[in-house]
Amino acid sequence: MAQQDDPTSKHPQPDTEGEQQSHPGTTGGMGDEPDHGEQSYRGTGRLTGKRAVITGGDSGIGRAVAIAFAREGADVLLAYLPEEEQDAQTVKGLVEEAGRKAVTVPGDIRDEQHCQRIIETAVSELGGVDILVNNAAYQMAQPGGITDITTEQFDRVMKTNLYAMFWLSKAAVPHMQPGSTIINTASIQARNPSPELLDYATTKAGIVTFTQGLAASLAEKGIRVNAVAPGPVWTPLIPATMPEDEVEGFGEQTPLGRAGQPAELAPAYVFFASQESSYVTGEALAVTGGMPFS
Repeated sequence: MAQQDDPTSKHPQPDTEGEQQSHPGTTGGMGDEPDHGEQSYRGTGRLTGKRAVITGGDSGIGRAVAIAFAREGADVLLAYLPEEEQDAQTVKGLVEEAGRKAVTVPGDIRDEQHCQRIIETAVSELGGVDILVNNAAYQMAQPGGITDITTEQFDRVMKTNLYAMFWLSKAAVPHMQPGSTIINTASIQARNPSPELLDYATTKAGIVTFTQGLAASLAEKGIRVNAVAPGPVWTPLIPATMPEDEVEGFGEQTPLGRAGQPAELAPAYVFFASQESSYVTGEALAVTGGMPFS
């Protein structure tokens, strides 16, 4: 086996020492920038002509998915917070370099009307929606657990992670033809919750259940619904939402001994978006570095 294929060392453990940012965090603000597949992802036409909506498409996993989808032949709409404009424009350029159309829609998905606007823009600018990736999420670690989680934070986590997924899916389904797909980003937290991420973990468990229920509901329409459940992945969300002592050594607790890179998540989304997974729906695929998801 080639040395570069060893999963324990395929990517080095990120240099996390001292990494801290204010929320929502930016890619350029990270001392050790994540790998989104900019230099490595090679497409093979698996999504030729598809139209994809990706929330949180400016950075982290969303950026890696946007790059992969574009190189597989899809046009992409990127949804993100206004504060993430610089990152979003970088991704827009990468999508266009792949020869595909990129549409940017800044705004807050905690607003139902904005979620409807995202789908309406995809229909008007891309001509439809074939793939919806509900990826954007909010978390804020609270070391004191439930007593430190304010109602304001709980509401923000629920609205960003659950309500927006519901609103976007509800708006997208009427525009989806048989063969379309919805892909939700769950988490290892859905099955292995950390006390300091109680509210976030609760939403991620809800996403798994929502995925299974919606998959059963939409099967007769020929629309598949699946989820990807990442483990610890190095993205701006980590130094922007976790205390410095937890950021340091982030991901080293996994059996593979390191944090994942966004580039290592993108193929799972491509699999669910493509016809390679035509007989898979209601599934949650764990990409966790070996951490159990059951």
